[in-house]
Amino acid sequence: MADDSGDRTEDPTARRLKRAREDGQVARSGELPAAAVMICSVLMLLMMGEAWFKQLSVYFGAGFTFDRKLLESPMLLPAAFGSQLLHGLLLVLPLMLVTMVVAILASGATGGFLFSLKSILPDFSKLNPISGMKKIVGANAAIELLKSILKMVLIGTVLVNMLSNHFTELISLGSMALEPALAKAGSLISESVMWLTLCLVLIAMIDVPYQKYSFMKRMRMTKQEIKDEHKDMEGRPEVKAQIRRRQREVATARMMQKVKEADVIITNPEHFAVALSYDPTSDGAPLLLAKGVDHTAARIREEGKAHSIEIFAAPELARALYFTTELDQPIPEALYFAVAQVIAYVFSLAQVQPGVDPMKRPAPKLPASMLFDTNGKPLHPEAVPA
Repeated sequence: MADDSGDRTEDPTARRLKRAREDGQVARSGELPAAAVMICSVLMLLMMGEAWFKQLSVYFGAGFTFDRKLLESPMLLPAAFGSQLLHGLLLVLPLMLVTMVVAILASGATGGFLFSLKSILPDFSKLNPISGMKKIVGANAAIELLKSILKMVLIGTVLVNMLSNHFTELISLGSMALEPALAKAGSLISESVMWLTLCLVLIAMIDVPYQKYSFMKRMRMTKQEIKDEHKDMEGRPEVKAQIRRRQREVATARMMQKVKEADVIITNPEHFAVALSYDPTSDGAPLLLAKGVDHTAARIREEGKAHSIEIFAAPELARALYFTTELDQPIPEALYFAVAQVIAYVFSLAQVQPGVDPMKRPAPKLPASMLFDTNGKPLHPEAVPA
């Protein structure tokens, strides 16, 4: 199979990353848990190291002190050794538990926590010798080799400096009493571990960004893969339904924003609502800005009330406008006279003066071709929606 890594120039999609995660493929850094565990160990040694080493010296001395009963009864020796071992385990148990928790948390810090059965199932493709050779001589292998060399150099430098700076103290440990010798050894060990930890932190700071970059590079896709994925996603019924629902939501939100520009809202009065605008200075017909039934109609009425737009109840006219006129389109010519009556009435309300009777509320009459029932079915043979 040809290597198409050069064609993988596109960033991975969310679907590809999700599938990779289901397969157990996430960005992982082995250096970060190691550095976190070492940091935790150093902190615990600094806080409790003195008490630990003192107690350790007690257990150590007790281990070389034998009661005459033990010498006369060898059968008691296993119990004595078991007691010493238990005391030693209890002494280091807090450190073991804390480092275990820190290791688990640090392991998920890079790529998150997940459990995937696919990652533990046998994969015979990994037995392919060609793929194995690519891993040995590839770029990742070179990076891992450089990391190993860097760790060896840093750790070796720390150890050499510790030996050269504290050589006399190390030699003198053999001539010291047990308790001060263990205390001094603990101090030297703590200092060594601290410097080693700083080295591991430096390596982790380099490795974590590299692992994230390397993972995203492996997840890159070709342009054809992205096209195929989009086709697959768009072909699924639930995705199509979600897209249509989102489109309707966006269209409805945009339509609702135009309601405030309307001059009148004509209603059924409950099930239908249409919002019209008219510019008296132009020669154009009134425009339909918004329309809806049931819940959408209620929202149009609420929006109209919020902006003090006149709401005019005319069931037949509301249905005719709803079924014959699209959004942002002028009303049909057959409805000019009926709509003109309503708009004239609405404009007259705004010009009413004290002591002057307002214009009589009109009762618009529609031609037979514009009569519809609530389902959009024509009530007259000539009534055909535009």
